[in-house]
Amino acid sequence: MTHLPFTKVHGLGNDYVLVDARERAVDDPPGLARRVSNRHRGVGADGLILLLPADESAGAHLRMRMFNADGSEAEMCGNGIRCLCKYAYDHGLIRADPMRIQSGADVLTLRYQTGGDGKVRSVTVDMGEPKWGADEVGVRIDRLGSLFATLLKTEAGGPLVFDRPGAGEPAEGAFNARWLSMGNPHMVFFCRDVSGIQLDRIGPLIEHHEAFPQRINVQFVERLSASEVIMRTWERGSGATQACGTGAAAVCVAGAADGVTGRELLAHLPGGDLELRWDEASGHVFLTGPAVEVFSGNWPLR
Repeated sequence: MTHLPFTKVHGLGNDYVLVDARERAVDDPPGLARRVSNRHRGVGADGLILLLPADESAGAHLRMRMFNADGSEAEMCGNGIRCLCKYAYDHGLIRADPMRIQSGADVLTLRYQTGGDGKVRSVTVDMGEPKWGADEVGVRIDRLGSLFATLLKTEAGGPLVFDRPGAGEPAEGAFNARWLSMGNPHMVFFCRDVSGIQLDRIGPLIEHHEAFPQRINVQFVERLSASEVIMRTWERGSGATQACGTGAAAVCVAGAADGVTGRELLAHLPGGDLELRWDEASGHVFLTGPAVEVFSGNWPLR
């Protein structure tokens, strides 16, 4: 085989190169992810998604592996898994409703909504329960002091208040922050003016800080009301992205846990809007958003 068929997909501009690898081996996925993600010499994407058969014991219809633009593998991707669901339905691979997809974090249940053309337009993902604690997220608590010292030297906007339950709306020039996992690790900062955050400067400082040996995704959030926020994302391994599904889920949980927002949330991201609900009875977070197929092509194999 001299070429590899692929499909370009995106969820709110969080874009991926999707490869159906059920019957073909993909050599060196990290290397392939770096090549195809390059926006000047490749297809251009935030990463690579491989569609694979599910493990026999998983009880799932399909399995997803996602590699960031730098080649690192992520446990979970909220926008990517919606796109994989759309691809599987629209191309006649799976028509089950709900659809169950195995990720590196867990097996997730997805329900989809189709449009007048019979194709999937939006998908609701049961993201499961948030996970707390330094071990779950991969945090070196003894290194957090140096993290805050580093951030205070930037133009982040003021002093940081870390993981303060019941903190409420942040004071002028201050941040409330939390860490948690929605299948992958997130640091969530609530701030007064998200547009003033120097994301390209502060995001890498947090992602690569020694407090996070496995690195971390970073969310900066501005509260508009108890049910509406604006957020900007720095993703581990991909940088600033148009949207982050697991990040939006983390924002919903962090906001509700601290009393900054309610359990139902509309999140405005650079690429569009996501709907979130942290169900009180089950403890699960539900994420709803669009999925789009852009084009298909063939990647030359060397």
